[in-house]
Formats: sequence, structure tokens, C-alpha cells
Amino acid sequence: TYLELLAFLRPTPEHRWWHHAAHGEGLIDFALLPGAIEQDVADARDRGLALAGPIAGGRLRPDGQRVSWQSALPDTPDLPFLCGDVTPRTLRVPEGPARRHANGATGIAAVVVAVADLAASVARYRALLGGDASGPTFELGGATITLADASTKAARTRLERRGEGLLALTLRAGPASGAGRLDPSRTHGAPIDLDVSLP
Repeated sequence: TYLELLAFLRPTPEHRWWHHAAHGEGLIDFALLPGAIEQDVADARDRGLALAGPIAGGRLRPDGQRVSWQSALPDTPDLPFLCGDVTPRTLRVPEGPARRHANGATGIAAVVVAVADLAASVARYRALLGGDASGPTFELGGATITLADASTKAARTRLERRGEGLLALTLRAGPASGAGRLDPSRTHGAPIDLDVSLP
């Protein structure tokens, strides 16, 4: 589990995230790590979900090491994308001291996604994840994904300003951490909470 900081170096209007540049900083999207991306994409398609991919991706690190992955992209911004490693994951996601943060965060416990049509988004998540969960909250790998529509003020604001997508997240943290909302001036306005009650 990790957070990634992104910035566009030049106008790229064809990119999935480009329209967010006009709205300033904040949460944009999230990814799920597939078990076997080819099979996961095929299963989701069998359940009626449109996904593009798997799409080969990669980059050359400054030390010359090639890092490769495959991704799959949904047609709608209410869903996460999939990103699976081809080269060893440790080449892309460091281990050891790089994983320790001063605020005690150890992972992501929950995400909230703003959606325009709750019933339609629940159906898409069921197609993506499989199973018989009826939503609007889905459990996945010890974390939860909760869908929120315009009946909540925060989701309504997100929908009006940025459209559907990631609204808030909760980080899992150790008992020595201070629980609650992180300072928005330090999270660049992104609503991020620490929850010390989660193992």
C-alpha cells in the first residue's frame, strides 16, 4: 500500500487524470493490486464490466533498473484501475525504512468514493470484485471501499467540483499515533484520517 504524488509536466488532455489539473491538488484515483491481472480482467468482463487491458507499462529507474507492470482501466471514473507487477514488486514499491512514516501509518484501511448513481456504481463494483456483496460498502483485503452519492454533503461537493472518484481515505496506524483527521495544510487539502483502532 502506498500513496503516489503526481504532476503533469506538460498539457496532456487525453490522459485519464488531466481534468483534475484544473481543480488543484487533492485525491485523484486509486488502484487495486490484482492477483493475476489477465484472469481478473477476464472474470470482470464475464460479469459484464468493460475494462481496457491488460496494458503493458514500465519505466527506467535512475539506477538503470527496468520496472514493468500491467494495468487495466475501467470506462468510468467511479472505479479504480488495476495495476499488477511484472518485475518484482520491490523494484517499484520499496521495502524497509522507506515504508515507515513518522505519523505511524501502516496501510490504507478504507476509501470513500463519490458516485453519481449509487445503484449503477454498486453493480459495477460487484462486476469488478465478484462475490455477492450488495454495497455500498465492499470489503477487500482487510480494507473497505464505501460508495457515497450526492445525499452526503462531501460527496455532493466532490461531484460538483471534480466529478466521480476518490473522496477520502483512512490510514491504518499504530496505537502510538494520534487518531483523527490529518492537518489539511499538510495533506494539500486531501481528507485523510488516521484510525488507531485497526490492527
